[in-house]
Amino acid sequence: MATYRVLVVDDSAFMRTIISDLIKQDEQFVIAATAANGVEAVAAVAEHKPDVITMDLEMPILNGIEALQLIMKQTPTPVIMLSGISEDNARDTIKALQYGALDFIRKPSMSKSGDIHQVGEQLLEKLRIAVFAGRSKTGTLPERPKPETAAQTQEPRVKARPKPTDTPLSSATPLHKVKTEPLPEVKRKSAAPKPAEKTAKPESRSTALSSGLPPKQPLVQSSAAQQQAARKASGSGVFKHIVAIGTSTGGPRALHEVICSLPSGFPAPVLVVQHMPPKFTKSLAQRLDSFSALTVVEAEQGMRVNAGVVHVAPGGKHMELGKDAAGYFIRLTDQPQRNGHRPSVDVMFESLLSFSEIERHAVIMTGMGSDGAKGLKALAEGGAATTIAESEETCIVYGMPRAAVECGAAQHILPLHAIAGRLASTILT
Repeated sequence: MATYRVLVVDDSAFMRTIISDLIKQDEQFVIAATAANGVEAVAAVAEHKPDVITMDLEMPILNGIEALQLIMKQTPTPVIMLSGISEDNARDTIKALQYGALDFIRKPSMSKSGDIHQVGEQLLEKLRIAVFAGRSKTGTLPERPKPETAAQTQEPRVKARPKPTDTPLSSATPLHKVKTEPLPEVKRKSAAPKPAEKTAKPESRSTALSSGLPPKQPLVQSSAAQQQAARKASGSGVFKHIVAIGTSTGGPRALHEVICSLPSGFPAPVLVVQHMPPKFTKSLAQRLDSFSALTVVEAEQGMRVNAGVVHVAPGGKHMELGKDAAGYFIRLTDQPQRNGHRPSVDVMFESLLSFSEIERHAVIMTGMGSDGAKGLKALAEGGAATTIAESEETCIVYGMPRAAVECGAAQHILPLHAIAGRLASTILT
């Protein structure tokens, strides 16, 4: 049986011991080294070349986000962040995910009985995902062994325009061998024209990871008449199109790429399900909102659905589209988990089935498992205008998109950097 080497980074010696003991419960993992701060972590990665890293957020000398950025630039390695549950921790965790961390897990509480065991199981599951995402990206986990025992980086101001140039890491990568349908170009609106940029050669996925910058996104050029019509529709409850996006592991970066590439005045609402626990989805929405030309909010019960607004499902709640005499609205429920998740992508997709009066565009992106595949298939068979699965070349984990492709649900299989362009070209023309 193959073994994988883990670097454990935490400023608390006690927590380093706890995390190391949890990891060693699975014989597939060995502790390559431990580090007490970000400086030690960067040095340990260069020396020990671990397969995966667990990284604390708050540390002296060099914090977790700063260390993460250096590691992604120098020696890209899958990183699982360890986070508290405070608002600041949630905000920093989302930032870390966009700068390159694969996933996160909350730190165990020493005061709650059984919490350490629960966090340990979740950590091992995420470590398995991390090592296989880094090696195969197939979204297939190794068999779970039977247990022996039961940055400080400057934030953009909210809605600042033009978009900040300190753009978080994107997993999108224009690849030489990606087969896609040609798309016309679109330019984002900005407050001031940008100087002409040289055309760069397509980057490899590893280059994109290490650069900390996303490649340029091909977006759709719309006519002046189309832009005027879009501006009138944006922000209103009257729309002819709706977009629904589902994602999981690797999703925050993928969402950043797609949402922040949609043009201002986009004449459709966007519904998003990202597998994520409560509190963190609010920080995700706030982070996306600070970079996007669209308004991005965490969805609330009864919230009206408007064009040009992105509604992110709150962690721990299923999100559905509803309709009454006043128009479309958000319905949140506490129904049981679907496919092991709440919110579930399938639940969101299935809620769109009865609304054939609007053009429905559904997208499934990087993530482990198969959530969303059945719902996407039902939408495709129910007359959806567009169903898209992210291609394997740009997926962090090719699990959910693979399930959608294999069941015949995807009309288009596109690399991440082409998804926004496909949506814009379809909706704006």
